[in-house]
Amino acid sequence: MDPLEVARWQFGITTVYHFLMVPLTIGLGIVLVSMQTMWHRTGKEHYLRMTKFWGKIFLINFIMGVATGIVQEFQFGMAWSEYSRFVGDVFGAPLAMEALIAFFLESVFLGIWIFGWGRISPRLHLATLWAAVIGSVVSAYFILAANAFMQHPVGIEYADGRAQMIDIWAVLTNPTLLVHFPHTIFGALAVAGSMLFGVAWYHLWKRRKDGIDSLNTNGEVIIGATGSKARDGIDHTVWRTSFRWGGWIALGAFLGTAFTGHAQAQMMIEQQPMKMAAAEAACHDGTGFSVLTVGDISNTDGATTCDDVVGVFEIPGLLSYLAYGDFNTDVPGVNTLIPIYEENFGTHLPDDPMYGERAGSEIEYLPVMEVTYWGFRLMITFGGLAALAAAIGLFLGRKGTVPQTPWLMHAAWLSILAPFGANAAGWIFTEMGRQPFTVAPNPDPTGVDQVWQFTAAAVSPGVDGREILFSLIVLTLVYAVLLVVEVVLLVRYIRGGVPAGMPELTADEENDGDDQNKDSSDVLSFAY
Repeated sequence: MDPLEVARWQFGITTVYHFLMVPLTIGLGIVLVSMQTMWHRTGKEHYLRMTKFWGKIFLINFIMGVATGIVQEFQFGMAWSEYSRFVGDVFGAPLAMEALIAFFLESVFLGIWIFGWGRISPRLHLATLWAAVIGSVVSAYFILAANAFMQHPVGIEYADGRAQMIDIWAVLTNPTLLVHFPHTIFGALAVAGSMLFGVAWYHLWKRRKDGIDSLNTNGEVIIGATGSKARDGIDHTVWRTSFRWGGWIALGAFLGTAFTGHAQAQMMIEQQPMKMAAAEAACHDGTGFSVLTVGDISNTDGATTCDDVVGVFEIPGLLSYLAYGDFNTDVPGVNTLIPIYEENFGTHLPDDPMYGERAGSEIEYLPVMEVTYWGFRLMITFGGLAALAAAIGLFLGRKGTVPQTPWLMHAAWLSILAPFGANAAGWIFTEMGRQPFTVAPNPDPTGVDQVWQFTAAAVSPGVDGREILFSLIVLTLVYAVLLVVEVVLLVRYIRGGVPAGMPELTADEENDGDDQNKDSSDVLSFAY
């Protein structure tokens, strides 16, 4: 059993799973601190209710994110010790800064925020949430700094068979990082926007279904109430405001990801041209963006040619615009790039014990094209679907509520998943497209020559494939259980509405025994 393949599967599964929590934590944190700031400035109760409801959704996701993220650190020592040895001097610095600075801000000040309601001044309480959210954003910056080094090594020199850092500032201002960071933040805001939009649609729809809100002859909402604070006019304002915030955030985030994604494509064609060629299934030089490609892209011979892949529907000039900003410069294809890679980095892996059974084997410089090709398109498609849903929703809900049509409500629920899919597809594309390198070489003059590492040389030499497979199975099962726990908690608190975040709203009201706000099994009863 090949330990390299199993190790890659393990790291891929755990990383993608963890990354499902990361964008929601970052994006929802930015939105949450905006809500509490609005409450602090205006004193309006609906902002307080929004803060407490969305705050508990944020906490559920944050806790699960921490639990799944811890495993990531250990994998560098368990399955990727040779990678850690090669880049530890560089990779360890931003990771240490993330743990000592950013995570400290997140955990300490978030704890003060949770237990500080009514115990410290409102201004200081707001400041603690700002500190925690800033910590999450800074944490993302340091993590991306480490990843950007893998995409484009800077600030180092090659000595004693290792990459040794000589300029931390260069690492923290890596041009790849400066493009990836805003793209990641916009992606996180897209997730948060769609979450607000979908959940608010459900509650506005529920108010219509229960007969609380209705429409006048002009189609405008008539806000009703049931006599309970849980379903009063302020409750409508909570969901109406969340709905509008979510829709506009989702639209703005989509535009942000589009512009920053364009900047990434232009950088990618210089730093990792094979990744761009694989994303386009571009076997030959050309200018057209392939919307649809036919041919067996999973069976191409990466070492020689991929002539059986043919673009049947292309947008002329678009690929050149994405790469170079004009419409007539040819973008190099796979058949052009492979000889260049072979000349620069060899045709076969070195005959060295560190490569194990792969020593002397032929190097496949072409990544798995079906993954890069469809990953790139799924990223764009899911992002576009989320933005389209937000645009349609804002139009349909412009008069203060949403239609009673059940299938539209279900579509709004499903739209929550779209930006998660876009983020996951983009991450998979970014990492898989870098293969066969863990640390990609620099073909341009802005990087450092002679600093790269083949993935085959990064895996731990003393680890057997069966050992990694065992940990892969165990982690997958544990993560499956955690996924069920998170989904159950999220659905429970979302369906509970504002009282799930503010049980004090209905504490003095007469309720039957089924009232979930009185449920002693509330695992977040400690919060607030």
